[in-house]
Amino acid sequence: MTELFAQTTLPHIYGLHPFYLAVTLGAMLASWAVGFMLKRRFNEYSQRPIPMTGAQVAEKMLRDHGITDVQVVSTPGRLTDHYHPLHKTVNLSEAVYHEANVAAAAVAAHECGHAVQHAKAYAALKMRSALVPVVNLASGFLQFVLPLGLILAANGHTLTLWIGVILFSATTLFSIITLPVEFDASRRALAWLDQSRSLASLDHRKAKNALFWAAMTYTVAAIASIGQLLYFVMRLMAARR
Repeated sequence: MTELFAQTTLPHIYGLHPFYLAVTLGAMLASWAVGFMLKRRFNEYSQRPIPMTGAQVAEKMLRDHGITDVQVVSTPGRLTDHYHPLHKTVNLSEAVYHEANVAAAAVAAHECGHAVQHAKAYAALKMRSALVPVVNLASGFLQFVLPLGLILAANGHTLTLWIGVILFSATTLFSIITLPVEFDASRRALAWLDQSRSLASLDHRKAKNALFWAAMTYTVAAIASIGQLLYFVMRLMAARR
């Protein structure tokens, strides 16, 4: 594969290799398509009323799982919902917190799925949480290390690019570990929504579809990160020839 990379005769565009352009543009296109479908589905399912608001759904799911030390709070913005393991808060965007519809219920239950993972010491969540400071540190250096590493590697000096590849590997690993965390949270959410008597009127199929498109955003990000990491590894291997 490195020989193919080194010997390719495809033209470089503004100094960028066609492989990198293909990965980046492909990821951008896939991200746009998934984002479009996500917003479309959430807008559609926001028109499907249910008896409980997102905040009430979250509070009930936590109670049903015996979790009493996690607080449900409202956070500004749209699609800003997340679970904070250090603060032990389920943070719901204003629309999800206050509105009573299928989309709000699905998102609220998903975030509570993370709280359930935390309570049960879910291994992938613990691993992802442990990687957060490493990824934050790596992200701060990557914007400088990788461009410099590519320049130096073109002149036969590969140490800086090696460092860049190691740092980027940490961010890629984080993206990969995020996938089972997100899919498992959705699985827990859907299982609870299906069993909850208070939400008998909820359309399970629509809730599942909403969470599917949300999970696809993480899938696209992971695939893009793997593709970019492969590019940098190939550049490194080509520079060592």
